[in-house]
Amino acid sequence: MDERIRRHAKILVDHCTDVQEGDMVVVSASVESRDLVTAVYEELAKIGAHPITKFRNSEASRVFYDNLDEEHVTEVTHSKAMWEETDVAISIRGSSNTKTMNSVDPEIRNKHSKANEETRELRLDCRWVLTQHPTSGQAQQAEMSEMEYEDFVYDAILEDWEDRKEYQSQMVDILEDGTEVQIESGDDTDLRMSIDGMNPENDYGENNMPGGEVFTAPVKDSVNGTVLFDKPLLAHGREVNDVYLEFEDGEVVDYSASQNEEVIKSVLETDDGASYLGELGIGMNRNINRFTYNMLFDEKMGDTVHLALGRAYDRNVGEDREQNQSAIHMDMIIDMSEDSRILVDDELVQEDGEFVFE
Repeated sequence: MDERIRRHAKILVDHCTDVQEGDMVVVSASVESRDLVTAVYEELAKIGAHPITKFRNSEASRVFYDNLDEEHVTEVTHSKAMWEETDVAISIRGSSNTKTMNSVDPEIRNKHSKANEETRELRLDCRWVLTQHPTSGQAQQAEMSEMEYEDFVYDAILEDWEDRKEYQSQMVDILEDGTEVQIESGDDTDLRMSIDGMNPENDYGENNMPGGEVFTAPVKDSVNGTVLFDKPLLAHGREVNDVYLEFEDGEVVDYSASQNEEVIKSVLETDDGASYLGELGIGMNRNINRFTYNMLFDEKMGDTVHLALGRAYDRNVGEDREQNQSAIHMDMIIDMSEDSRILVDDELVQEDGEFVFE
């Protein structure tokens, strides 16, 4: 086994989820990620934790959704029961074919997600982490050889996360002291939002591995302006390009996309909260230096900002602020490397991808 896999596993168990003796652990993974699952089990055994594994099969999932009648969409109660007894959730991505779900109707997936919202909340109440095992499907999607992609993944994961925390704390301090953020990029993006009373978080590789962003939630009804997401989005197995949104008093009032616009329509119709923003994220990880069609990495790139439609994370929402609730949380990315600025309370924070403190 590649020694980097064992190092990856140790980071997941020690740094990301702080597994303790006696913890009940669920490892969710694709069959293609079995080497990392094995390494995680090795670490869990040393601690005295108790793991079970949910192996995902994307082809089986595709067949299920393709044949699922709307009348049969319901809460999966036995899955809910499992998460009620779980202390730690380790989710590992990896696939030999990233296009398997392309044929699935996004509307049926959104309905299924909505029906199981309470189960998802139980999972998020665990100590949890999401990560990527390098596989052939992701390598092909990123237009890299398998060896090149492995190096890319491990360069992003096997770093000093305490140093990362310290570096990103500079951005946390700016957002903690700020009340309004403005994002400008090219001719199509000019967006303002209040962050007054919201809590910025420093992502240094706890819930996401790799980490590398600072994120917060906007005040729900404060978002105004327009935004063009000029990086492609993979949603429900489909590539969506040039997503354009217009906001008034927090809500999306107009939208378009140059490819698979119906995916955005389906997302916005999921529930009332799907038309509002739940997250503002600022990418700060310079080790992730190319776009790979994988949001776990792409949203962390140092020259990007991402915004998420839907659910706001509890920890971002201040005590006297309304939390946006939704069954979805869909991130989309803006390239900030050229003709772009981030301002906080009208003070320049980043210009053309370079932070003022760099």
